[in-house]
Amino acid sequence: MNAFESAHQEIAPEIELRLQIGLSRHCEIAYLEDCLSHFWGCKAFYSIDLYGDELAQPIENFKLIYRRAKSEGLRLKAHVGEWGTADDVRHAVECLELDEVQHGIAAVEDPSVIRFLTDNHIRLNITPSSNYLLGRVADLKNHPIARLYRSGVDVTINSDDVLIFDSDVSKEYMRLYRSGCLNPEELDNIRRNGLKDINSLGR
Repeated sequence: MNAFESAHQEIAPEIELRLQIGLSRHCEIAYLEDCLSHFWGCKAFYSIDLYGDELAQPIENFKLIYRRAKSEGLRLKAHVGEWGTADDVRHAVECLELDEVQHGIAAVEDPSVIRFLTDNHIRLNITPSSNYLLGRVADLKNHPIARLYRSGVDVTINSDDVLIFDSDVSKEYMRLYRSGCLNPEELDNIRRNGLKDINSLGR
């Protein structure tokens, strides 16, 4: 943590540093709890995220960890709904009390889940190119982000692993525009909303 803070102050103190704790679904809960015992109380962390195979173990197993993370003031995120179902998205949000969902595109399959996300101001952080390259969607033109956005869901456009997917956020915006998925006005609205604090959106 000292190394991160020193680099931040020396290189770009004007930029807000937001560190995130990342948990793998493949790890045993006792192991994760032991690791986290060294980080609780550290004010440098902004958020917590859960990633890996969505079927590795039940989402309920992480409930106590997320309760503690909430009490520590962390923003709560989890990768869910890229490969699972719309019900998985809703269940994860309710079980872990998520503020944001990484991916979450399966929500498009159920209008009631779309309404749930909208009513509760749950943000979906979507990475279109990785969804396409991993075979989750057939093409970018018909990517679910358009339907989710037009249904009122708060979405952001993001890039996944740069070395694997050869992408960055600017490329993601351009690809969605060139494919005809979203028009310039829609893309700009998503960009503007993504710069807002989620708490200002009503949650």
